[in-house]
Amino acid sequence: MLDWPEYRNELGARIGEIAKLSPDTIKGYQTLSGAGAKTNHLDAKTRELIALAVSVTTRCDGCITVHTAEALKHGATREEIGEALGVAVALNAGAALVYSARVMDATAAYSKA
Repeated sequence: MLDWPEYRNELGARIGEIAKLSPDTIKGYQTLSGAGAKTNHLDAKTRELIALAVSVTTRCDGCITVHTAEALKHGATREEIGEALGVAVALNAGAALVYSARVMDATAAYSKA
């Protein structure tokens, strides 16, 4: 597997390069990333657990390394992280099921043609 802390450092350096080339892109990303903290309807730990679940569904290693560290920093337990990941697995399975229904719909449509 990866050396996650080292990967996070390497990723930060590369994103720093992008920041120099396109600072408004990074500013826009930072605005989006910080929006939830400004409203504070969810606590930081909950936001990080959601971020971990989304990291899995979007298959983003960079998101995994950043949000794992942040979730732990905000007090998330292995058990809570595991539960959040269970939600991600279920959502991916659910999405596959929904798209399977779409295939069946397409099959029916083509069978009539």
